[in-house]
Amino acid sequence: MHIARTGLRVAAATSVAALAATALTAAAPTSVPHTLAVPAVAGHTLVHGVSSPLTSEQCQTKWHINCYTPLQYRTAYDLNALYRKGITGKGRTIVIVDSYGSPTVQHDLDVYSKQFGLPSTKVKVVKWGHVPAFDPKNSDMTGWAGETTLDVEMAHAVAPAAKIVVVETAVSETEGTTGLPEMMDAEKYMIDHGVGDVISQSFGATENTFPGFAKGDFSSIKKLRYAFQDANRKHVTVLAASGDGGATDLQADGKTYYKKRVNSWPSSDPLVTSIGGTQLHLDDKGNRVKPDSVYNDYGSGGGGQSHVFTRPAFQNGVKNVVGTRRGTPDISMSAAVNGGAWIYSSFDPTAVGWDVSGGTSEATPLFSGIVALADQAAGHRLGNIQQALYDLAAHHAKSNGVVDVNDGTDNSYQGVTGYKAVNGYDLATGVGTVDALRFVPALAKEHPHS
Repeated sequence: MHIARTGLRVAAATSVAALAATALTAAAPTSVPHTLAVPAVAGHTLVHGVSSPLTSEQCQTKWHINCYTPLQYRTAYDLNALYRKGITGKGRTIVIVDSYGSPTVQHDLDVYSKQFGLPSTKVKVVKWGHVPAFDPKNSDMTGWAGETTLDVEMAHAVAPAAKIVVVETAVSETEGTTGLPEMMDAEKYMIDHGVGDVISQSFGATENTFPGFAKGDFSSIKKLRYAFQDANRKHVTVLAASGDGGATDLQADGKTYYKKRVNSWPSSDPLVTSIGGTQLHLDDKGNRVKPDSVYNDYGSGGGGQSHVFTRPAFQNGVKNVVGTRRGTPDISMSAAVNGGAWIYSSFDPTAVGWDVSGGTSEATPLFSGIVALADQAAGHRLGNIQQALYDLAAHHAKSNGVVDVNDGTDNSYQGVTGYKAVNGYDLATGVGTVDALRFVPALAKEHPHS
């Protein structure tokens, strides 16, 4: 067991290194840019390969961090009363998109579920393209396997009866440039074939790294939106992690941060619900000892103004904050590493066991579980929830289960000044976080269409 303190160095949730235009592969149509997708969780596993989960008190003594189980999350997000009413995600499907996937995802979910007394669920794996055989010595593959594990276990923790479909995309080993186009193709196929009610994406690329950005030509991003446009028509909810670089994010090399405020796609897309990050302060039962803060430790919750997309209508009510641009995130869930989630994995034979992970790539699948619960409560897919989210926050937020995060903490990171969590909507946590017992039925009711 060791603590891998790589969080400050490695790409974070949704920060994806985007390759220059020269990296286009011959096989791809030139109209579709290739961007290298880096797994979100890569730098955010602090504790690795522990034989069994420890209590928060033990984590504090050993590593000076809090560590949480799904049972604590269930209390923190007020989920237990929903489960008692039979709202468990039953009949709903969460689609998780990750490169490579993990060869042990079903086994690992079974072990995770058993540890915490949860029912397990069958994970359906769809291979998109020629997914290469898993190589535990390939750090790109193990990074994505860690992300896949985190995504599946977090979605299951919130929506225990929802079906989970993992779509593995094939990142080319030879050129290493396959990325977002393959992911969007896979998503469009799933949507067109009626697979999935909510799509969870724990990846992204800094807008500035897309071909043409410097010249003000945003066509390379806009040409990748077809899956989201399709989802919007078919009432599939699409989520994306807002990033772990605070108000900045990674440059094309995947290591260096911009020294200015930037944003990332797909989180910045107005057709996508952008999920930011909070830090939970819980006791061993999962009760809050103080209100949530902005996630800002081994990474920081992404947020700010898009340079590509103008303000969508659903943000007109918060135009004093977002100005003329699309602002992210929309809403936030647990993402801090100090307050990270216990995850079980066995894909790497040298590090079988329990890890503590964080990042907005944790927050996103957690929220996918919330959407699955609301879909079940409504009896139909909710689809694009953006307008509903801002309406719930603007009118009787508390009774609608929208919990403001306003403790004055911020997402400044890597020397770039971020945004503070203040009353109402902000570019650190969006509208805030959720009390699921109130939020789930309120969101279900906001959407009359079937």
